[in-house]
This record gives sequence, structure tokens and C-alpha cells, in this order.
Amino acid sequence: MGRLGGWLTRYAESVISLSVAFVVAVLSLVDVLNVQAVNNSILLVLALLAMGIMRDRTHREAVENALAATQQRLEAVLTPLTEQVRRLNDVGNTVELARKSLGETRMVRVISGVEITEALTEARTDTREWMFKGGTGTYIRAVTLPECVAAARRARRELTMSLEIIDPTDRLVCERYARFRRDISPGPDGTGEEWTPERARNEAYAMILAAAWYEQRFNLLEIDVRLSSLMTTFRWDLASHSLIITQDDPAPVSTLVLRGGRQYDSWKTELRKSLDQARRVPMELVDQAPLSEQPRPDEARALFDCLAVPLPNDFPDDEVSDIIRRAINPRNPYA
Repeated sequence: MGRLGGWLTRYAESVISLSVAFVVAVLSLVDVLNVQAVNNSILLVLALLAMGIMRDRTHREAVENALAATQQRLEAVLTPLTEQVRRLNDVGNTVELARKSLGETRMVRVISGVEITEALTEARTDTREWMFKGGTGTYIRAVTLPECVAAARRARRELTMSLEIIDPTDRLVCERYARFRRDISPGPDGTGEEWTPERARNEAYAMILAAAWYEQRFNLLEIDVRLSSLMTTFRWDLASHSLIITQDDPAPVSTLVLRGGRQYDSWKTELRKSLDQARRVPMELVDQAPLSEQPRPDEARALFDCLAVPLPNDFPDDEVSDIIRRAINPRNPYA
């Protein structure tokens, strides 16, 4: 009953209008009311309908005003909440960025002194690849190449090496490199020799000869040698698990980059692209110019001709012998 009463109250004008219209219609059919009375009744019904429409519009405006006020109150509450959520998202992004940065930082360390030797030794232990970019590869011939080959031979695993050095046939780059080495370290280095353009040239030739000599003696070795007309002041040694960035002359600090971070992958891409742009030595032809255990000058000349890096026409045999010595019996410049 309460619900019915509420309904009748809400729609009173409509109920009365319908009732009046119904009664007038019935009475007019039985000729109880005249035309004037019917017209007056119609006016009454219209008046009631107008009152209903006005009340409905007033009610609707009140509801809309209440909704607008509620919306304003909600916005007043939600705006600071939204700002807090945004700040929390910013904090979350900052924390995530900090976490990634911390992870990258842990992958990069500054090393010096004996740490450099230890890092290089550990990198050579079980690596399956080695990428090098530097000057003439003196340390590569003396330590890295023979030890990596020996470790791969013991484990009976494949070894891939990619080496980028200065072009020994480019007189200008040899001169620039020798001058740079003298500028940063005047006097003899660990081998007891001073740097001259002739030494830089012979060291680079020796790297090519050593690469061919080892490849002929270890079938699981695949070695790629590239020659550049641009010298670099740094030396990159990239193994399967780490990258060591040093300078050609002993420096106070060097950089160790461990695999697993973006730095390692980025540097590897950089080294690969640098290799791709350097002049390639056709090492697949080394078997066409076999080398003895202790190569002779004529064997070395034939090899360099085969690999498209010929020695100068007036190159004496004692210079060729010097290249062979540097290749087969090298001295560690950092011993």
C-alpha cells in the first residue's frame, strides 16, 4: 500500500487528468454533459497536464543539479587521488629504471694492475670466441692466441677469432701508430724495443703470419683478420663472457664489461661493424702457402703474396726473418 500511495502521489496530475477525461468521455456519450461542459473539462485536463509537466521539469532540474554537485565533489576527491596514482607510477618507473641502471652498473667494473691480467686470463680459459681490435696485436701473438688455441685443443672445441689491426701495407697508418706509441711512452717498451714505423709494419705483418701459422696447425680454429687504415688508442678484447677495454700501453685503469648487460651487446655490435668495414685478409687461402714449424723467408713471402698483403719488392730477408721471429717467438710486451 505504501508503494501504491507513493506512486499515486508521484503521478497525481496524470491520474486526475485521466480520470477526468474518462468521466467526461462517458458522460458525453450518454448526453449528460453539453458541449460547453466538455470544453471546460478539456481545459481542466490540459491544465493538469501542464502542472505535471512543470513539476516533472522542476524535479529533473533538481536531480541534474544534485548530480552536478555530486560530480564536482567526486572530482574534488578523485583529482588528488589521480595525482597520487600518477606519482606512484612515476616512482615505480624511477625504481625500475634505477634497478636496470644498477644491474648495468654491476656488469661494468673499473680494473687496474693485476686485475687486468686476471680478467684476461679468466676470459681465455673457456672462451669459444675472441674479438680483438687494436694496433698490431703484439699481446695477442704473445699470449692470447697461443693460450686460447691450447685451451680449445685440450677441450676439443671450436675456436673463432676475429682480429682487426692496422694495415702493414699502409705507410701512413704505421707512422701514425708509431708516433702515438712514442708520445704516450717514450723509450723502449716491455720487449726492449722502441716504436718506429718499421716496427709497427713488421708487428702487423707478424700478426698475419701468426694467424696463418696457427690456423694451419689447428683445424678447429677459424680466424678472421681485418686490416684498417685507421689507428685506435684503445684495445678491445671480447671473449664469450666478458669484454676488457685497455690501452696499448699500460694504463692506470681499464674497463671490464661482463656479458648479460646492454653494454656488452652494444660493444660487440660496434666491434662487428668495425670489422666489417676493414679490409679482409682471405685467410681461407692459407693452405695454399704452407708454413714450416719455423717458417723460412721464402715461405713467408709466398704466404703474404697469397693473402694479397705482399711485402715490398726491396724487402730484405733479414726483415722477413724479423717478422717470422715476432710471429712464432713473440715477446710479451707487458711481462
